[in-house]
Amino acid sequence: MIISRQRLEQIEQETLGTYGMRSRNTRGRVHPEEEHPYRTAYQRDRDRIIHTTAFRRLERKTQVFVVTEGDHYRTRLTHTLEVAQIGRTLARALGANEDLTEAICLVHDIGHPPFGHSGEWTLNQLMKERGGFDHNKQALRIVEALERRYPDWPGLNLTYEVREGIVKHETEYDLSSAESYEPDQRGLLEAQIANAADEIAYNAHDADDGLRAGLFAARDLEGLALWETVKDSVGWDGKGFDDLWRHRLIRRLIGLEATDVVRATSKQLQADGVKSVDDLRRLDHNVVRFSDELRARNREHKDFLFQRMYQHFRVLRMQAKAERLLQQLFEAYVGEPRQMPESTQARIERVGLHRAVCDYIAGMTDSFALDEHQKLFDPAVRV
Repeated sequence: MIISRQRLEQIEQETLGTYGMRSRNTRGRVHPEEEHPYRTAYQRDRDRIIHTTAFRRLERKTQVFVVTEGDHYRTRLTHTLEVAQIGRTLARALGANEDLTEAICLVHDIGHPPFGHSGEWTLNQLMKERGGFDHNKQALRIVEALERRYPDWPGLNLTYEVREGIVKHETEYDLSSAESYEPDQRGLLEAQIANAADEIAYNAHDADDGLRAGLFAARDLEGLALWETVKDSVGWDGKGFDDLWRHRLIRRLIGLEATDVVRATSKQLQADGVKSVDDLRRLDHNVVRFSDELRARNREHKDFLFQRMYQHFRVLRMQAKAERLLQQLFEAYVGEPRQMPESTQARIERVGLHRAVCDYIAGMTDSFALDEHQKLFDPAVRV
């Protein structure tokens, strides 16, 4: 038995909430293609994203800790996979389209440069007179132009809904800019779920990585309302903290946050009377949300992480080194573009020297950027 695309679309029609996005109702692709016999449009998008060079490079791109600090910490790739799993769970519980949610989750960080937010800040400063740099916009450029997979068009030719999910991705650390994608309308439920899944993932894994790295101890979290709730829910008395307790506590933290989003979002959908995709788009606010109580607890949790982790001297040292390294690479390539690969040089006429250099650096992994810096600046290293 082969389950056809038409059957999968029928299952969506029968099982999704009235506000869930059906793949049969997609606005389609920029370049028309024949439909696949046993994959929906969003399943194809998900698969195309996974097979990109940019997606594979996430394995060696920083989340918080540079890859040279150790191989136990999250990278952009492992973060992305965690976001996708949380997103699927939320989508399934809320009657949203799992495949569309997963595709948006998988692509949401694909535009990040090396060295995390410090890398993005540096490139934005270097490009501030020439359009700046934003990883959401870069993700869209990757899937629309920079990835070359097909002879007849640039990019991946993703559906409108996935591309819209990229430009409308927003968290406390990501601001959306949705020109050309109906900025006056809300993102789909699936895009909003991806936002929440991203926040849940980094709330949990930054705490996990911070504890593992010894930037703070479990006792330092005592008194935080969110941590106390997690402790109480698993029956931990605060003694004998080890790796197994850390795993259990972080696991419970993710579960509590996901459950809260499901409950709060369900209530919001009912309160707003959302019966369709169009109803949701017309709202002046997002429906996917945390409860007021958990939002306040998350705020306290983030403030702790900012002070004890993101401002820790070890993390700041990594960031400062990364900023100096990327600035030196940028200046070296702008000063002598012929040091870049011929394929990158060929793009200068189309997009300009500085944007071509920015795209080249943004696509680097942490380790490749480190190697390039040595080749360009260390006379003892072979080029």
